[in-house]
Amino acid sequence: MAIAERTAKTTWTGSLTAGGGTIGGSSSGVLDGQAVTWASRTVRPDGRTSPEELLAAAHSSCFSMALALTLGEHGLEPAELDVSATVSLEEVAGVPTITTSRITVTGRVDGVDASGFTAVVDEAARLCPVSRLFAGAEITVEAVLS
Repeated sequence: MAIAERTAKTTWTGSLTAGGGTIGGSSSGVLDGQAVTWASRTVRPDGRTSPEELLAAAHSSCFSMALALTLGEHGLEPAELDVSATVSLEEVAGVPTITTSRITVTGRVDGVDASGFTAVVDEAARLCPVSRLFAGAEITVEAVLS
């Protein structure tokens, strides 16, 4: 049985390059009305989102939860975790392919040194469900304790 299920849909009209889509029916409603276009995906956002941006948001938020959980399991509580993800779309063998997700973590955590923080981050990287979903992609994690 699923712990959680969330839904979103996109309604697309027109061709890939001249058309566009609108996200709707998202479980929380916060994504509803967000526009997506090929240009916003490959040229510049211009106020629209893209699958890569949505994946980066999913990965950074999931990773922050996995890291907070893992720190707690080590008796540590973060004062702040700043987790960013950069998801890349590249051409591979002539086909657009999402190839990487680069995670950068900066944390303020009392009671741990830099090497201990890095060890906990590595443990969280193995725990994060989105990281496991992206298992076929190259995922790198850079951690800094501030």
